[in-house]
Amino acid sequence: MILERLQKLVDSCFEKGVSEGEWSSKAAGKYSLEVPKREGHGDFSTNMAMVMAGMEKRNPRELAGIILKLLGEDTELIEKLEIAGPGCVNIFLKPEVWQGVLSSVLSQGETFGYSSIGKGKKVMVEFVSANPTGPLSIGHGRQAILGDAIARLLEATGHSVYREYYFNDAGRQMRVLGESTRARYLELHGKPFEFPEDGYQGDYIREIAQELIDEKGDVLLAEKDSLPFTEKAVEVIFNDISSTLKRMGIVFDNYYNEHSLYDEGHIDSVVKELRDKGLVYEKDDAVWFKTTEFGHDQDRVIIKKTGEPTYRLPDIAYHREKFRRNFDWMIDVFGSDHIATVPDVMAGLEALGYDSSKVTVVLHQFVTLTRNGKQVKMSTRKATFVTVDELLDMVGTDVARFYFMMRKADSQLEFDLDLATSEEKENPVYYVQYGHARLCAILRRARGNGLRIPEVTDVDFSLLKEPEELQLLKRITSFPASVQAAALDLEPHRAIFFLMELAGEWHSYYNKHKVIDPENVEQKITDARLCLVTALQQVFKNGLEMLGLSAPEKM
Repeated sequence: MILERLQKLVDSCFEKGVSEGEWSSKAAGKYSLEVPKREGHGDFSTNMAMVMAGMEKRNPRELAGIILKLLGEDTELIEKLEIAGPGCVNIFLKPEVWQGVLSSVLSQGETFGYSSIGKGKKVMVEFVSANPTGPLSIGHGRQAILGDAIARLLEATGHSVYREYYFNDAGRQMRVLGESTRARYLELHGKPFEFPEDGYQGDYIREIAQELIDEKGDVLLAEKDSLPFTEKAVEVIFNDISSTLKRMGIVFDNYYNEHSLYDEGHIDSVVKELRDKGLVYEKDDAVWFKTTEFGHDQDRVIIKKTGEPTYRLPDIAYHREKFRRNFDWMIDVFGSDHIATVPDVMAGLEALGYDSSKVTVVLHQFVTLTRNGKQVKMSTRKATFVTVDELLDMVGTDVARFYFMMRKADSQLEFDLDLATSEEKENPVYYVQYGHARLCAILRRARGNGLRIPEVTDVDFSLLKEPEELQLLKRITSFPASVQAAALDLEPHRAIFFLMELAGEWHSYYNKHKVIDPENVEQKITDARLCLVTALQQVFKNGLEMLGLSAPEKM
């Protein structure tokens, strides 16, 4: 694409300067080529002169002048060059460079924006992994959409993606879940009961207990073991979680059960291996891992005095099994409450001889729902928190997905229900989807007027010279690079921002220019603009579908 062509040109300029003795090769690979943040500063800008200045002990503007001379020799891409500030070189491309992109977009169609940059790299994305102790909260909802969007973008860029949900079905929280269900079971039978001090309070626990009564009657009244109650609760809750995920359009390749780490001896083998390396010791009847050997401020308990592992130990064992399954890149999407756990797990992997740099952790902040500027308190029928299903009932899947992707993961997300349910341009979901629908309406109108989208070889794209048209062409051109950046940096919000900016520019163009002139539908400008509309419609469609969003043709 254009950026790649220009990058080759800038690199060639640098190499020519080296060969002609203008500067040394010290700055090779250290300068950048970027889109300026401020309008009027060119289509692209390079800091080559400023990077070289310090290395060469020379004036950056003097070096920029030489760069201008060398770059100016190109007559195919560049229309104008200028030096800005301390030595930036701003590059303005010829209009025909941007106009030429339409042929590429129209020929690639549904594949435009997709790439093979991932080269089939085997990637695991672990996300959601919510304990099966209750319905999915809106925090889990944000994580679910964030993880799914990351997986989709990686697939769009040629990675081989494997989605996994770590099913926490072992440990203390499962026992508390069973004890909570048993207490409600006894309560519903009118029997004395003792509810766990830190038990699960939602009405969904009472509903699970009622299901047990409907199935088994009173046969469990004398049961002292909480296991039958745990099993029933996990079954019901996980069915509920699966239903919610399906509703959001999320499918996993695998559910990895925590209890298998115990059943298959992985927990014990991790402890043995750490002990053999001299990285485990006993103190105060507990087993400690020497995390201070890996730069931490203090060692961590991995087995409590009760004999029960802390969460760190199964997490280390689970990640070791990820490595044993030969993934090239492992991505964990966690809530910010995991921030203290991550370094311990990475230390465990390093202690076991694995390259922890192959694991990338994305931590997301929490979500608050607001209406009329106030935080929303929803029904507690299913839980003591707002559930994803409650949110989906109110705003629908597309809106929820869009809003959960709108902010950078580590930013707090305020979900404005008033805005999310409105059909005004201030609602970004409506604004973007309406952009696609408006393009589809123009194409329907063209067909209704007996027009067809012409072959690109028959179209004079040089007629697309209005400033707004050139800006749309530049935006379209940046789509593949935007997708790649969003995928490789694991930042879906960047793809959302692209769509929002494209929608703004398209709506602005629509309000100012006619695509189909009813007085002369045969004029060549109409053909050129219909091609532009077709390309825009394809970019909107591809971008929305990459993120798991629908592209409505009518609204």
